[in-house]
Amino acid sequence: MRRHRNVKIVATLGPASSTYEMIRALFEAGADVFRLNMSHGVHEDIRKRHEIIRQVEKDLGRPIGILADLQGPKLRVGVFANGSEELVEGAAFRMDLSTAPGDAKRVNLPHPEIFAALEAGTSLLVNDGKIRLRVGACGKDFADCTVEVGGTISNRKGVNVPDVVLPVAALSEKDRGDLEFACELGVDWLALSFVQRPEDVIEARSLAKGRAAILSKIEKPAAVKAYDAILQVSDGIMVARGDLGVELPVTSVPPIQKRLVRGARAQAKPVIVATQMLESMIESPVPTRAEVSDVATAIYEGADAVMLSAESAAGKYPVEAVSTMNAVAMSVEKDPTYRSVIEASRVVRRESVADGIVAAAREIAEATNIKAICCFSQTGNTAALVARERPHVPIIALTPLMSTARRMALTWGAHCVITPPQERFKGAVLAAVGAARSDGFATEEDQIVVTAGVPFNVKGTTNILRVAPCDERLISRVDPE
Repeated sequence: MRRHRNVKIVATLGPASSTYEMIRALFEAGADVFRLNMSHGVHEDIRKRHEIIRQVEKDLGRPIGILADLQGPKLRVGVFANGSEELVEGAAFRMDLSTAPGDAKRVNLPHPEIFAALEAGTSLLVNDGKIRLRVGACGKDFADCTVEVGGTISNRKGVNVPDVVLPVAALSEKDRGDLEFACELGVDWLALSFVQRPEDVIEARSLAKGRAAILSKIEKPAAVKAYDAILQVSDGIMVARGDLGVELPVTSVPPIQKRLVRGARAQAKPVIVATQMLESMIESPVPTRAEVSDVATAIYEGADAVMLSAESAAGKYPVEAVSTMNAVAMSVEKDPTYRSVIEASRVVRRESVADGIVAAAREIAEATNIKAICCFSQTGNTAALVARERPHVPIIALTPLMSTARRMALTWGAHCVITPPQERFKGAVLAAVGAARSDGFATEEDQIVVTAGVPFNVKGTTNILRVAPCDERLISRVDPE
């Protein structure tokens, strides 16, 4: 199955999308990567969905990426004697370590690490920011607050602390168990929640031991501040706009999104824009105009992927949501303005031989009638470098490793093909030509660009560029071996 677009679609699986028939329908509608949300469902549910995805992959003969999204630590208040209370603006309200049921004046906050980080003037947000408290006096086991924005507070509502870096690890005990389970299953990407510092990512990487790539979710102000350092140690990025919009003014999220996308593009690392992209399609078969514009904006910015959450996991119209996202992407990528915007935002990096090779491949493709850029990649890095150039022709990423092909399902424009290991460059050219023709990117009258590294099957050796005819009879017998 050949995709006719460059941006990838990530679809979250859940109660509305757990059968073989539905998961296959979502893939055929346009999903490239499936997200398994470790916050919901038991391990056995996750295992069954993973098995179905791999069966669909086998039946359709196309690599499919799987992203396991770790929950991260959840900071919540305790319970109330009456189940809930109404907090009034200007009133005093205490949070403390006492386990007594809460009332209109206080409630348990069973997180001493929060109290350790608080200081006067810090904001506490409850229930996705619907309630805002300002800390006055505080100590190691209490915080006396003033209600700045009131509302109903009820049992176990979530708490956000946007103003400080909390001494809380990004991986809870549950996350550690989920991480090991997901890696044993064989997922391709791990999405890490509650990232505040690069050390959080380094810890997750040490536990994954190379079994999955690490994608950092940027959802906290501390992560935005430390973004460059976090990006350096991550394999990919998710712009998690939901939590960003809780802990930061919602008006700051669009410029942050643009900065995060551009930063990841510059480093040739996949970046997903996520949260509420087609939110109304949870209940409606058609999206709002604003939602369509939101998806289009992420694509114009050059995001590698756009993501559906509850729309495909629990909504009434999961296939329609994927189809809509696919249609928006197709429409944007046909727009002449799209090419000019993408090219204007291209980051020029010439720090290695590989950088020069992929830039030359893109420039040759733009100057001549080249039908595709074919790159051989052991790890996916060469395909990512080609994708950073955002060429106007398709990228055919060839690899002997299914694990690499699955990870590249998240890379902009990468059409992944499994090919036998190559020992000679001439054989690689013939394999590239065969893939371009068999998958419908070129005919025997056309030409393609081939990039590879010699010696083969060694990562980081991209050093050859060849313009090759797609008529195998014209590939010279004196071609370099």
